[in-house]
Amino acid sequence: MGSREVLGQAARLASSGLLLQVLFRVITFVLNAFVLRFLSKEIVGIVNVRLTLLYSTTIFLAREAFRRACLSGGPQRDWGQTFNLLWLTVPLGVFWSLFLGWVWLRLLEVPDPNVVSHYGTGVVVFGLSAVVELLGEPFWVLAQAQMFVRLKVIAESLSVILKSVLTAFLVLCLPHWGLYIFSLAQLLYTTVLVLCYVIYFTKLLGSAESNKQQSLPIFRMTDLLPSVTRSRAFVNWNEAKLTWSFFKQSFLKQILTEGERYVMTFLNVLNFGDQGVYDIVNNLGSLVARLIFQPIEESFYIFFAKVLERGKDATLQKQEDVAVAATVLESLLKLALLTGLTITIFGFAYSQLALDIYGGAMLSSGSGPILLRSYCLYVLLLAINGVTECFTFAAMSKEEVDRYNFTMLALSSSFLGLSYLLTRWCGSVGFILANCFNMGVRITQSLWFIHRYYGRSPHRPLAGLYLSPALLGAFALSGGITSVSEVFLCCEQGWPARLAHIAVGAFCLGVTLGTAFLTETKLINFVRTQFSGSRLADKTS
Repeated sequence: MGSREVLGQAARLASSGLLLQVLFRVITFVLNAFVLRFLSKEIVGIVNVRLTLLYSTTIFLAREAFRRACLSGGPQRDWGQTFNLLWLTVPLGVFWSLFLGWVWLRLLEVPDPNVVSHYGTGVVVFGLSAVVELLGEPFWVLAQAQMFVRLKVIAESLSVILKSVLTAFLVLCLPHWGLYIFSLAQLLYTTVLVLCYVIYFTKLLGSAESNKQQSLPIFRMTDLLPSVTRSRAFVNWNEAKLTWSFFKQSFLKQILTEGERYVMTFLNVLNFGDQGVYDIVNNLGSLVARLIFQPIEESFYIFFAKVLERGKDATLQKQEDVAVAATVLESLLKLALLTGLTITIFGFAYSQLALDIYGGAMLSSGSGPILLRSYCLYVLLLAINGVTECFTFAAMSKEEVDRYNFTMLALSSSFLGLSYLLTRWCGSVGFILANCFNMGVRITQSLWFIHRYYGRSPHRPLAGLYLSPALLGAFALSGGITSVSEVFLCCEQGWPARLAHIAVGAFCLGVTLGTAFLTETKLINFVRTQFSGSRLADKTS
């Protein structure tokens, strides 16, 4: 398959994922906003920080390295060895679940049972749900490698919706159940997620015609199970070594990704109520990152990994593939920069209104608005970092990945210390400032790698980080107008004034997008080409 065909599949996966995720996330957004009005800040803090951290840490440590290593394999790989390697995530997940569950129950502060009931049950069930999710790992990797367009998005979105519906129902009907509610909802989420993949592949492999059309590397469901033969090794040792390299990196990356939750959990810098408010704002602020940036990053990581030869200089590879990769990277950087700047500029003037609509006075008063404004700046850095690391990790050699681990180690240490100091100095905003600092360092590392990678070639993909003066002026003018509008129209003057404030923002956003459409013609053509290709592929599939 040529680089342009792979690009078309990646764009198709990203665009389809984007549209479906927006639809499903709107539904869960409404349900979560409803649930928030029936919960205390303390129970939100325990569920969204303490228990979710247990689940995410177990999942991340058990599978992240395996995913990255197994998605980097070539088309001629022995899939039996790859599946054997992926099944090792299950016993690894059991180990981390038991160990971390013991830490959560024995070493950390236990909440008052009169305020948050059934904490022990919550720890056990959240750990169990992580192990259940790992049972679907071979199916997930195979689906990603085959670039199945809708399976991943539908499975995850359906699971999230059912989880949100069950949570809302139990909170409304059985509020005294406490953490039982969220434990059952979490277990339902992982069970449905795995079943979606199992049912899909069961039906697909049961149809000989579908199997031929998809060109799957397996023919029956038993091919996905662990197997031992004398003719080959149990696992591909190159994949296993790469997994170990990514594991060392993923351990450090998890500290950077969830660092503020670790600081809150282990150092007790905030009480459970403040942790709850911070996490709600964090989830709301990262909504766009999950909807837009994550599907793009995951899809185009596969594109770069398939098109470029890992660890090989750009001048020594097929120049058509290198040129296509450079064009895609430049366009993705431009898209990330424009999206991030839009969120930062307009998010500053509309943070308080968004929080008031979403969660009422519990969020819009106090530290909530300044937290969300700070997070808007962080989203800009997240957007750029997602694209740069997407390319960097796909092109790095194993040795370069190992060297990068040392940088991640330094970042992890500095992040934890900086988070603690900044939080002591300026409260929960300190977490976001520390994240911004570390994200900036990571972006710098990736940009330096990209600059060196294309240094001896005629391609300059980093030009995607430059904007025209007219567009920069439109952003600056929009930021000033919406800030003045917030002072006079939001948010104590009632709904007529709020609607006027929204109208001002809509007008400024339209002017800014129109300026971008006129000045960034190269990006517009790229998006239009890929979207048209995606729609055509959907019609013919």
